[in-house]
Amino acid sequence: MNPLRGGVLLVAIFFAADVVAGSLEITVKDDKGGPLSDAVVYATGGTVAPPRKAAVIDQRDKQFVPYVTALQVGTAVMFPNSDNIRHHVYSFSPAKKFELPLYSGVPAEPVVFDKVGFVTLGCNIHDWMVAYVAVLPTPYFQLTGNDGRAVLKDLAPGHYILQAWHPGLKGPPEALAQKVDVGGATKELLFTLPLKPDVRAKRAPGLTTGGYR
Repeated sequence: MNPLRGGVLLVAIFFAADVVAGSLEITVKDDKGGPLSDAVVYATGGTVAPPRKAAVIDQRDKQFVPYVTALQVGTAVMFPNSDNIRHHVYSFSPAKKFELPLYSGVPAEPVVFDKVGFVTLGCNIHDWMVAYVAVLPTPYFQLTGNDGRAVLKDLAPGHYILQAWHPGLKGPPEALAQKVDVGGATKELLFTLPLKPDVRAKRAPGLTTGGYR
């Protein structure tokens, strides 16, 4: 094959791939019209790739970091404890029930989230320590930032169902699902999520370090 012709063909292939791939720009607002951070937006449809590499949910300054994690079903999660005290991590959620009894450092084995659903994490010692894991059937997801925006990039052409979830969401995300046809262009979508009151336990002031506190 003529080297020049081969190079042109390769460029054409890459150009075609760029043309057909689409993006979704999503804005998520609360029911008062303000931008909503830590919302998970995800698209189902298209080819489902294997789960990404293991995720990490840390414990720092007696808090879970990050507050919300989104991952594809089948992903293994490590729960390091970066505090100089011990924590007792657990979940009673139907999508993943597990316990990591009092420990410091890094547990020997990760926790595999093997069922789709939404998981609430807690610490049996520190009641205010709460975090959430969205276990999704798709690799197409992002979390919104402080501006309430997220972008799903490089989606193959096709029909998708787009959903948004937040720990405070009132009702199932399916009730607000939107159908979208991705065909090579960037499309903008808006979600307005009704929220439940925030009833998280408040962190007590003046806690000392050491022991289980």
